[in-house]
Amino acid sequence: MKVTFIISLLVYLLLAPNAYGQKTYLLKYEVRGSSFQEGEKFFRDSLEGHSFVKSKIHALQEEGFLMANVMGSIWNDSSRSVVINTGEQYHWVELGKGNLPGHLLSQAGYDPKTFNQKPVSHQKVVRMFDRILSIAENQGYPFSSISLDSISQSENQLKASLYYEQGPRITFDSIQVIGDANVKLGFIQRKLNIVQGEPFSQKRVEEAVEVIRKLPYLKLLAPPKISFQNSEATVYLYLAKRKVNSIDGIIGFLPNEVEENKLLVTGQFDLGLMNVSGRGRNYSLHWQRLTQYSQNLEISALEPMVLGSVVDLSASFFLLKEDTTFINRDFRLGFGYPLSPKVYLDFFTRWKSGDLLSVPELGETLPDVLDYRYHNYGLSFQYVSLDDVLMPKRGLRIVTEGGIGNKKVLQNTGIPEELYNDIDAESLQFFGEISVEQFWQFSGRMTIMGRLRAGELASDNILENDMYRLGGLKSIRGFNENFFFTNRYVYANFEPRFYFEESSYFLLFVDVGRLEKSSVGSVRVVNHPLSLGGGLSLNISGGTFQFIYGMGKSNEQKMGINYAKIHFGYIGRF
Repeated sequence: MKVTFIISLLVYLLLAPNAYGQKTYLLKYEVRGSSFQEGEKFFRDSLEGHSFVKSKIHALQEEGFLMANVMGSIWNDSSRSVVINTGEQYHWVELGKGNLPGHLLSQAGYDPKTFNQKPVSHQKVVRMFDRILSIAENQGYPFSSISLDSISQSENQLKASLYYEQGPRITFDSIQVIGDANVKLGFIQRKLNIVQGEPFSQKRVEEAVEVIRKLPYLKLLAPPKISFQNSEATVYLYLAKRKVNSIDGIIGFLPNEVEENKLLVTGQFDLGLMNVSGRGRNYSLHWQRLTQYSQNLEISALEPMVLGSVVDLSASFFLLKEDTTFINRDFRLGFGYPLSPKVYLDFFTRWKSGDLLSVPELGETLPDVLDYRYHNYGLSFQYVSLDDVLMPKRGLRIVTEGGIGNKKVLQNTGIPEELYNDIDAESLQFFGEISVEQFWQFSGRMTIMGRLRAGELASDNILENDMYRLGGLKSIRGFNENFFFTNRYVYANFEPRFYFEESSYFLLFVDVGRLEKSSVGSVRVVNHPLSLGGGLSLNISGGTFQFIYGMGKSNEQKMGINYAKIHFGYIGRF
């Protein structure tokens, strides 16, 4: 008896949830009027059936059957029968423009043909009202109102006109910053396009939130508030300073294997300064030297809204010394312009040069490392819709750029002149890159980051010392920094993150790619790197510590613990 009871209880517990999910409530409906419809539908309960009837009546009213209603209804425990009467269909004889100003008519897209002799639709009228009021509140009249006037009815025909009240003209007064943010009022007003004396615009206030989210050195504590006094609007911004300035460095002294009784100084130094003097100026410096002859240096600067304009001026310089083989220099000058809070364009020009430090071993063809000069022009496009540009958990970021220019291969006196006969000294060279990052937040603690990047360098004279350099913490993990030379690549990063604090998380990752290397002095080589691993990003009061353990496999490296790489670092923030 006990066994039978237990089995019956288990069966009930297993089947009961499914029973609740079944659609067991029957609704029969009949629509009478100019058009006849009938049917039946099953729902989970009577509440869903009642909502369906309301939506049916609402749909009829939007088709001009303004008097549609329920004629009769029969209820019982598991079903309902409903009869809906459509009534007559109402039409507009005319919906006149009334006293609506001509500029609002054109900007709102008002067209009498949309209404005249057409069924009366409440939603069409509401949408037109919303467009008109939205235009007005963005042109300095946030207290405008609009309604129907001179309404008349003849049987099922309606006639009306628009009546518009403009309200007082409102202009921006000032921005008041509440919080400890270090920002100059003149800079933030121009950055948000909220300037004293200009007509009030609700759209600009709403866009200000998106603009602030893209500024890593500011944090919005609360939505902006607006105070209207004496036909002027004051915008209150609740902003806090974020610790984004960073400094990090390490220095090492090793025995010099080349010069006896001397030390080899190695190390790395990183400095990032944002919002210098509260005017949005950004500066960065990166220097790294890990071996006797190799080092790199990168310097960049950004001056926003130069000379009071809306154009940002940026400049950068990059130097790479690769062993005793070559030295590269790359100078870039850019002019950026925000098309919207989420879209940014940057027109740039670059001067690149490569010089041999020593002549490589020669064969019957040119080596794949040569002296060159390359000057190009290009365009960069950014789309950012992240919830937080510094520590994103959801949203999308797209960055793409491309350029074209003239490349000139220089003859080196250490290489026989006849070897240059097989190539053109000058040629056009094109490059393009794209990066797409998507963040999905599944809960308060779980976020997945997916990234896809691709690039191509196209020319008749592709040189190894002009190629992209990939590998390391910021691209394909499990390999040394700048491990791969490639002129055509695509790779993907997949990274689940588990947050145990607001800005600290554990992570797993899988990186996979396809890299192609093809230069003037070598055959085409295709590589398919794969790496996987995990790590930790820990946010502490003074900065961020990151530790990542990865194992990578490629043409040059096997997958195994002996070849695993540890990427770790600490960035101090102030």
